[in-house]
Amino acid sequence: MSYFLIVILGTFIGLLAITFFIGRIVPIDPVLAVVGDRASKEVYEAARQAMGLDRPLIMQFFSYVGDVFSGNLGNSISTGRSVAQDLARVFPATLEMATIGIIIGVVFGVPMGVYAATHQSGWLDQLIRVFGLLGYAVPAFWLGLVGLAFFYAHLGWVAGPGRLDVFYDGMIDQVTGLYLIDAIIARDWEIFANAFAHLILPSFILGFFSLAYISRMTRSFMLEQLGQEFVTTARVKGVAEWRVIWRHAFYPIRIQLVTVIGLSYAALLEGSVMIETVFSWPGIGNYLTTALFNADMNAVLGATLVIGTVFILINKLSDLLYQFLDPRARR
Repeated sequence: MSYFLIVILGTFIGLLAITFFIGRIVPIDPVLAVVGDRASKEVYEAARQAMGLDRPLIMQFFSYVGDVFSGNLGNSISTGRSVAQDLARVFPATLEMATIGIIIGVVFGVPMGVYAATHQSGWLDQLIRVFGLLGYAVPAFWLGLVGLAFFYAHLGWVAGPGRLDVFYDGMIDQVTGLYLIDAIIARDWEIFANAFAHLILPSFILGFFSLAYISRMTRSFMLEQLGQEFVTTARVKGVAEWRVIWRHAFYPIRIQLVTVIGLSYAALLEGSVMIETVFSWPGIGNYLTTALFNADMNAVLGATLVIGTVFILINKLSDLLYQFLDPRARR
């Protein structure tokens, strides 16, 4: 466990270094973003000194590391609040949408991949493969706009952009920031239904992309296992087909699927910018995009740091799941 924590800490320090030095080499002057391009030289220099940008780069880095470990990510010039407060507000929105999306991807993607592999070259296999290819080819923003036009504007099956209708905004205490969970805690089923109506379409679109990836990888892993001699031997011995598929073929690939699902989940958390923009979803992707347009480097670095940390934690959790699923990995 100590080695595990050391690896996480070392990776996190590396992430801090990357985000810091990228923030210093990008062609954006954080001082101008604060004082404006019409400020006098004296005002510019005063702001530069106040921001600590006149010190040597290595000293700036150590100061940055100390601030991060103390929870200080600076202030956002876009919102006027601390970046840490902004991220605590926007990240749960992305987390909620991505979590529903990955659940959809796993619940549908894994069985689809298994079925496609066990019915190779059949018409359903071909359909599932085409479905998977669409997940790579269809632009997210286009699918989001079509979904809104058809399911919201035309059919009225789902709610529109945002996390809640304007009428319900501010009517729920944010305990976790996850509206579905907070509505359950408050036992407010009307807000729960409204939040779910807003959540279902963007989550299904995100789930479609993860489903495409997970189903394709599951199919590939299963085809490899179904061609192994021990599977052929099990069938010759008369083992039931369902047992051959799920015990002999699927069981060995579960560790590979942990990696696939973990990477897919992390990708949904950091790659939902287009969906959040289309659906006016106040998540971290939308926050990062706004910060980039406003040259708000504190917000950009803070959001990037959170996204990178999510990747680190998910990868390390995958390692822990390896050890749980395969005792040989504990040695």
